[in-house]
Amino acid sequence: MREFIQKNTVLSISLTIILLFVIFGAFFNELLELWVNYFLDTTVEYFGWFYLTATLVFLFMAILLIFSRYGKIRLGKDTDRPVYSRMSWIAMLFSAGMGIGLVFWGVAEPLFHYMTPPFGDAATADAANTAMTYTYFHWGLHPWAIYTIIGLSLAFFQYRKNLPGLISSTFYPLIGDRIYGPIGKGIDVLAIFATVFGIATSLGLGTLQIAGGLSYLFDVPNVVSTQIIIIAAVTVLFAGSAVIGINKGMKILSNFNILLALGLMLLLLFLGPTSQIFKVFTSTSGSYLDDVLYMSLRIRPFGDNSWIAGWTLFYWAWWIAWAPFVGSFIAKVSKGRTIKEFILGVLFIPTVGTFVWFSVFGGTSLHLVHNMGNTALAEAATADVAEALFVFFQYFPFSTALSVIAVILVVSFFVTSADSSTFVLSVFSSNGNLNPTRKLKLTWGCLLSLVSIVLLLSGSLETLQSASIAAAFPFTIIMSVMCYSLLKGLILEHGKIQNHPTPKESNIQENKHKEVM
Repeated sequence: MREFIQKNTVLSISLTIILLFVIFGAFFNELLELWVNYFLDTTVEYFGWFYLTATLVFLFMAILLIFSRYGKIRLGKDTDRPVYSRMSWIAMLFSAGMGIGLVFWGVAEPLFHYMTPPFGDAATADAANTAMTYTYFHWGLHPWAIYTIIGLSLAFFQYRKNLPGLISSTFYPLIGDRIYGPIGKGIDVLAIFATVFGIATSLGLGTLQIAGGLSYLFDVPNVVSTQIIIIAAVTVLFAGSAVIGINKGMKILSNFNILLALGLMLLLLFLGPTSQIFKVFTSTSGSYLDDVLYMSLRIRPFGDNSWIAGWTLFYWAWWIAWAPFVGSFIAKVSKGRTIKEFILGVLFIPTVGTFVWFSVFGGTSLHLVHNMGNTALAEAATADVAEALFVFFQYFPFSTALSVIAVILVVSFFVTSADSSTFVLSVFSSNGNLNPTRKLKLTWGCLLSLVSIVLLLSGSLETLQSASIAAAFPFTIIMSVMCYSLLKGLILEHGKIQNHPTPKESNIQENKHKEVM
């Protein structure tokens, strides 16, 4: 392993930077918190507009590619077909792409926006409607567009052009063989850096919610020592799953996650205000589509942007920080699909599923607070977001059973996200090898856990959010250039297909010619 690290520049540089961060954070966590927050304030002040614009461009490009002439290009050889069934495919990308976040914020985010809306008066009917619209916005098309662009780029260049499974490979149309030199290695190091902090943020959120659930259910002290024990325990679980591999560990876990999440959601759909939930879904879908452009570019040049920084910019940065690992994982399980099928599956199906989830959990929580007058729920959610879901369950029959199911679901999503991320980080740091060694997977698993612990020691949720935004900024620039590179690669590939059609296409063209004659 030592010899492998010495020969691998990307791995050695990445490990050095992350280990230095862990050591610095362990001994100077207060100073780390100050630095991270300073970088956050600077980024929001001078480059908030860039996050908003870039993310909207990713969405426009994804939608345009569906209707473009490149939609029929297959991600692989023309004879390749998908390895996984459509259901397993959707389950895996959904588990890797959202997972913990949906459970953590399902109840809490709409209540936060209701109590502290982006504009207007709090705790009103308008505030409730705005809360659901912005929740849809933060979890809807934009994050999945980010995943779509990077996943499509990786799958195209990896399986269609036979390049290594690295972020740098997506720049081949622009820099050619220099992807194997210092420029390419620098891109891969930045991808690893962004991925580590994006994943550490999610693992931190998952840890906070598990600790909150154990505290609420069994009076386990919700302190840092408890959170560290939880991270250590779950690390053992996802390390075991990573060693087993995607086809067994990840596939089984993903299917289990989706079934458990669907079961929990259906229970609440029928135990809760069913008619109200359908009203929320219908109304909010309309307001989201009506206001999506306004919300996408909303930033106040002459006012306070703290709400936008704390929510919209955090989410955009979080999704971008997640993008290298989620995109790479989605590419891994999407070989053989056409570009059109890929975008429809990655962009729209998970978005609809996310809307249904928030309509059930968020719509019900707002119903309990706004219509039923249970303001204690909103106060509890905003006081401790990690316990919001478990306080919410107290308003339903079988509350303890629902809470236990939720804890199991969080742990399962935790393991799934960490499992897929250790695999992707191992691929990125082993020159694109799609079968990285177990030692390398275990190394990254331990490092992810250490970074999560350091960020929790440095200030809990706020520092997790700030670190994610800070790490995502340079990768936002990389993704912006990647869009141009992907488009150039697709143009070249389409021209190649036109000049050298497949035998099937040749027969079709010949038959058409005969018909004309």
